[in-house]
Amino acid sequence: LHCTARARRPAGHHVQMPWDTWDAELRNRGNEFDKSSSQPHIVFILVDDQGFRDVGYHGSEIKTPTLDRLAAEGVKLENYYVQPLCSPSRSQLMTGRYQIHTGLQHSIIRATQPNCLPLDNVTLPQKLKQAGYSTHMVGKWHLGFYKRGCLPTKRGFDTFFGSLLGSGDYYSHYKCEGPGMCGYDLYEGEEAAWEQDRGVYSTMMLTRKAISILANHKPRKQPLFLYLAYQAVHSPLQVPARYLERYKGIPNLHRRKYAAMVSCLDEAIHNLTLALKRYGYYDNTVIVYSSDNGGQPLAGGSNWPLRGSKATYWEGGIRAVGFVHSPLLVNKGTKCRSLVHITDWFPTLVTLGEGTLDEDLNLDGYDVWEAISEGRPSPRQDILHNIDPIYIRAKNGSWKAGYGLWNTAIRAALRVGHWKLLTGVPGYSDWVPPQTFSNQRLTNRWHNERVHWDRGKSIWLFNITADPYERVDLSQRYPHIVKKMLIRLAQYNRTAVPVRYPAKDLRSNPQYNGGVWGPWYKDTREEQEEDERYNNLFTNHLGKRRWKKKSNNRKLKRKVE
Repeated sequence: LHCTARARRPAGHHVQMPWDTWDAELRNRGNEFDKSSSQPHIVFILVDDQGFRDVGYHGSEIKTPTLDRLAAEGVKLENYYVQPLCSPSRSQLMTGRYQIHTGLQHSIIRATQPNCLPLDNVTLPQKLKQAGYSTHMVGKWHLGFYKRGCLPTKRGFDTFFGSLLGSGDYYSHYKCEGPGMCGYDLYEGEEAAWEQDRGVYSTMMLTRKAISILANHKPRKQPLFLYLAYQAVHSPLQVPARYLERYKGIPNLHRRKYAAMVSCLDEAIHNLTLALKRYGYYDNTVIVYSSDNGGQPLAGGSNWPLRGSKATYWEGGIRAVGFVHSPLLVNKGTKCRSLVHITDWFPTLVTLGEGTLDEDLNLDGYDVWEAISEGRPSPRQDILHNIDPIYIRAKNGSWKAGYGLWNTAIRAALRVGHWKLLTGVPGYSDWVPPQTFSNQRLTNRWHNERVHWDRGKSIWLFNITADPYERVDLSQRYPHIVKKMLIRLAQYNRTAVPVRYPAKDLRSNPQYNGGVWGPWYKDTREEQEEDERYNNLFTNHLGKRRWKKKSNNRKLKRKVE
């Protein structure tokens, strides 16, 4: 039950073999396999809420030997951006399109909402499937499930094992969205996976499932796309006790648990990497590792020295840990400082997989493989971080403050080259050192620099290359840059579709669905079919009652006679 590499031994024996020993053994095994084809296997690992600092090679006190090694032997993405929340990042990964073009520009998709990634969007697994890939998803979906057409197996994945919601208990797989709104959230395909629920810790359970997929697929016959979306290290902060022992020196309990969760995750990825070698995938595989958004300091995460946290448009919310590891990379052991965004994986991976990119896809992502693999300039020069027209309006924002070009009350953020512009209310804006938050009051021995932003402001400009920590606002010094970027923001906004953020639907309550979070909404065809079934049952029942009535009348007649 541990997140450790396991040799073939009797149950109960858990052994972590040295890397060198495994490498020698697996190199020998690897000789039995040939490359499947020119199409590489693709393994995309998306982790949840890992802060920018929360990896060893960014100076963390958390030990991540596997991630450090994979990144060191691959290409570290040091100018890599995602979205500040779960659903938005996942939607952009799956479609290669900005939120303003899918209607998901506000918040996340909530469990009780009749909402999901719009069905008219072609997804990454659909394109890879067209190119001949076997497509599998393990882990957290969080792109809506109110009707069956929204489920992963309807969006391009051959198989799915994992959760549909944004978070839940790591052992019981239950999630409450409020009083009386609790349910089970573990799926195999399109049905609840009750038989798979053995109380195994989520990180371990998902890793085992991923390894079983690798073991049962034939890498030489068909390329494989595995999307492994871990629940870790999102709250609730739960982890097997043995991982906590490594971090006794961290006084903040939240940080200690969080660090232990990251360590377990690191071991899980170690096991996954060994399986890729063991089953003959590794030499022809591209592994992408990414966090979905910045860390949440209140739940143990750290983005230090970046400003802000998860759910904000400051760098701490959107600048992510990311790297690519693959024997197919041309320049290994390097850092990519070119702009890379989560929308770029769609065109990059489809092209790598020898798929086709139709013009009508209207992608916002770019193929950045040459920038990553060979160190060439990235085709990406700007990133629309988002425009959210229904978030809290900045009280002092106005068209006047935006030079008549943009209403600065609206929450938005844009990156163009070295420049970053923010308008509205970007979110919690302090610089939070690791371990700042504790159950006790802050003490002097913790470095504590907290700078409150002027609430009268509604527009900021930073040179992110020179000032990655967003300490010096240049909006007053360079008004001509501000105007140019506001014009670009307005141009983007003209292409936006209406926000999809429907009201809560009480039919979503798991108590109406056998205690499981799952599809509750029926489309017109399904409702018609259900009505027909009901009418048939009613007609049959009525017919039986009439027949019984006639039969009783006959019996009565006989008695009278």
